Amino acid sequence: MPDASEQEFVEYFSARLPMLQRLAYSLCGDGDEADDLVQEAATRLFQRWSRASRADHIDAYVRAVVVRLFLDSRRKGWWRIRLFAAPPDARHAYDGGVEDRTVLRAALAQVPPRQRAVLVLRFLHDLPVDEVARTMGCSAGTVKSQTAHGLAAMRRLLDGADLVETTKGAAR
Repeated sequence: MPDASEQEFVEYFSARLPMLQRLAYSLCGDGDEADDLVQEAATRLFQRWSRASRADHIDAYVRAVVVRLFLDSRRKGWWRIRLFAAPPDARHAYDGGVEDRTVLRAALAQVPPRQRAVLVLRFLHDLPVDEVARTMGCSAGTVKSQTAHGLAAMRRLLDGADLVETTKGAAR
């Protein structure tokens, strides 16, 4: 890759890094795994930068890479391997909604991976159905049905949870 193209990649990826980290963390719920997903996405994007940089919607392309890497990792099953009994030094954020976020993340982690990906893209990243379908490589109808099934699963999992209602009422 020529130096100018490499610099263009670095500038693009550096600007999108926070968004990609949020997406990856929303999908997998683990900071280290999210970092791994983003790193793998960066590697793949770097390898294909000459083609990817010409895409009409490069952000959508990169989101699709992250989501597909997440789904592939769930198929491979490596995430089930535990080297330690408990994670070292868990990080904690201290603000008013910590308990609700913790409950929601725990429930989201129990939803099947494709449904989780749809819920994250639709509701946490506020993407329209058609863009989620392109990102995941499926039809809009599949996105809608996965959304319905994922929301039903979340409702079952959160039934009885004492969450603070949001302005949209989407917490439960």
